[in-house]
Amino acid sequence: MALHFPDIDPVAIRLGPLAIRWYALAYIVGILLGWRHVRQIAASRPQVMKEEEVDDLVVWCTLGIVLGGRLGYVLFYQPSYYLAHLAEIPALWHGGMSFHGGLIGVILAMFLFARHRGLSFLRIGDAVVCAVPIGLFFGRLANFANGELYGRPTDLPWGMIFPRDELQLPRHPSQLYEAFLEGVVLFLVLYVFRRAGYRERPGFLGGVFLIGYGLARIVGELFREPDSFMGYLSFGLTAGQVYSIPLILAGLWLAWRAKRLPPQP
Repeated sequence: MALHFPDIDPVAIRLGPLAIRWYALAYIVGILLGWRHVRQIAASRPQVMKEEEVDDLVVWCTLGIVLGGRLGYVLFYQPSYYLAHLAEIPALWHGGMSFHGGLIGVILAMFLFARHRGLSFLRIGDAVVCAVPIGLFFGRLANFANGELYGRPTDLPWGMIFPRDELQLPRHPSQLYEAFLEGVVLFLVLYVFRRAGYRERPGFLGGVFLIGYGLARIVGELFREPDSFMGYLSFGLTAGQVYSIPLILAGLWLAWRAKRLPPQP
């Protein structure tokens, strides 16, 4: 007994010759909703920046997401392949984006933006991370719609057979697990801490995000089939788990540092 993957067209919207795929739509919706959410947070106390500055920040962060995500995938996952096929590095339409690379790109974009505008980098980061789970949620749903990044074999009743799986085995719909953990759960955790007044401790929410995402990714990878070109690393870990460990350590340091300093209303 197994569920069969629903027949989902990889193209979400067709407008004549223009075809918008689920993955592109996920980025568009995630960025737009995230932008509105950061605008709302930035306008509340303690005020981080003006609404028009949030509008400018979105452009910087979008570049960080795309450039960092693509370069991160190239360097972290398939460096030897892309070194031999340099012309394929800009080919985003073929897929291949790394969250960890995108995170580095966004952090760099926020740092440069804060320095350019004379704003607090940590306060900007605390506002932005509250919106990141929105994008993660839609991104994982797009992974599911594409039938990619599926899970390991399972005998559970909701095991699903994915068309891209050559073995045609029932597998965990791990994309949905990750959408729940990285999107819904992490969003709610950040919301609770934000409402509890932790925005007055710059860097704390950023630390909570790094810890939360790292833990969610490590747990999600327990059910997700590793990329065929990577497989399992030492001690049965996956690349996603290994790359998440530094995030947890950095998050613990940020949260500890923010907690020991006096509040800054």
